[in-house]
Formats: sequence, structure tokens, C-alpha cells
Amino acid sequence: MNRTVVISGGGTGIGLAAAHSFARMGDRLVLVGRRRDVLERAAAELPDGVACPADLTEPAGARAVAELVRERFGTVDVLVHSAGGNSALHPRAPTALASPADVPPTGVPPADASSSHGPFPDRSDPDTRSAATAGAGPNPSEGDARDGLARIAATWTADFRTNTLSAVLLTEALRDRLASPGGRVLFVSSVAAYRGSGSAAYGAAKAALHPYAHALAAELGPRGVTVNVVAPGLVGETDFFGDHGMTEENRRARVAETLNGRAGTPGDVAETLRWLASPAAGHVTSQVVQVNGGAQRGS
Repeated sequence: MNRTVVISGGGTGIGLAAAHSFARMGDRLVLVGRRRDVLERAAAELPDGVACPADLTEPAGARAVAELVRERFGTVDVLVHSAGGNSALHPRAPTALASPADVPPTGVPPADASSSHGPFPDRSDPDTRSAATAGAGPNPSEGDARDGLARIAATWTADFRTNTLSAVLLTEALRDRLASPGGRVLFVSSVAAYRGSGSAAYGAAKAALHPYAHALAAELGPRGVTVNVVAPGLVGETDFFGDHGMTEENRRARVAETLNGRAGTPGDVAETLRWLASPAAGHVTSQVVQVNGGAQRGS
């Protein structure tokens, strides 16, 4: 089809599967994420792929993507937001999540818009304990309460920036470059937006995408641009659950919630995204498509 498709989180998992799906249709791909090496390897696998390292939780990162699109392609036909993650699954990750070699400095430590890292203080670190309880007074419980609130704030902030803010900033940066008519904006949400997860912050951050998508669909509809959301459940073959994955017991429980008795695959989600971006779905907009084997309804 020879369209320009921009995919955040396009270096791994669902984003990479979507890139290959669009490539099979003859589309050119712009893969966005924080890790230059991962993106370049992924782009090299595609017939027509470009790596664009950027921290999408910062305006400067979103502007960098928009500038590349302006210089190289002019118009975006399809925008896929696959970047995101659950910070609760990576509790020991550092605050600075991209090295200077990966993305340009923006003045503050960048957050990762293509994985699920987030800043969490380590209670076992004396320096962290003293910083967290500085000025707390002689009452240890008061210091613990402050440390607990700091952790909650860090978790919710990290998940909001990674899952919600990154998608909003990139969309707004590319809004005026969306093909009109025929443009497509697609958000990858989660069944956690409906049923919760181990982290309330993650589910809430994904749920926040839904009203934004509905509002965007109304705003862009007159231009012939559709906006939709896909809500996967458990998807295997990704790095979502971190280095150690999930326990077999947890996996069986998640699979048992589905109505067809299996976990999803990146291809399940990728092919749904490809269809929503096709001319066949031109009258489908402001929808949340459940790609979770019925898990959204519960077992």
C-alpha cells in the first residue's frame, strides 16, 4: 500500500509484530523507542524501515519524531501507539532510562516510553532511606509513611508518563501531519483498563487512553481520520513481564480467564491493528476492540 506508518515501541513485542504486518502490505515503517540498538536491528529486518530513537515522555522527543516525518515523508498515514509498560514489574529499574547515546538530552532524566521501567527508591539503601525520611522527625512511622507516599507517587507518575503522556505527546506532535482523509490513529491499551491488574496505576494509565481516543475521534472525524483502541489481555512472546517472566501458576490463572483457553500472541494484536488501519475499517472509529480471548468479561 506504500503508506507511512509510525509505531511507538516498534522495536519489540506487539509493536515489532505490527511493523512486520504492515511491511507485508508494502508500507514504510518509522520505529520509535528509547533504545537505538534495538530499533536499528528491528528496522534492518524490514524492507523499508527507519529507526527513530526518542524519549516520548518529553515534548522534545515527540517533536524530534515529527521533524523526522516532516523531512523524510511529509505525511503520516497510520500512527500506532504500542509503547508502554507496567512499572510494578520492574521495581528496581533506575530513574534514567535512556543513555545519552540513545536519545538527545532534554534537561531531565528521560522515562522509557517503550518498556515498563520506572523510578522506585530502594528501602535497603541507606542513602535512599535518609533522603526519603529527611525532615520526618524522630517518629520512624512518620518517615515510613512519607517513604510509602513517595513510592506511590513514583509508581503512578511513571505509569502515567509511560502509557498515557507518551501517546498524547506523539499524537499531538503529528496531528497536523495525519493523512486527511484516510489517516488512522491506533492505541494499544489493556484488559487491565477494565479489570485492573496487579498495579492500579498501570490499569488507570491505560484506561486514560480511552476518553482521549474518543475525544480525538470526534475532533479528527471531519478530516476522514479514524481513531480506535485495541485492548489485549495476556500476550506471550514479549518482554512485558521483565527478565524473569511470570510464574507458571500466574500464567495458568490468566489463561483460565479467557474463553478460548489460550494466551494471545503479538500477531493476534498486530493483525487487528492492521485491519483497523485498512480501507475495510474506514467506518470504524471511536471503538475499543477487545483482543483478549474474552478475558475482559471474566471466566
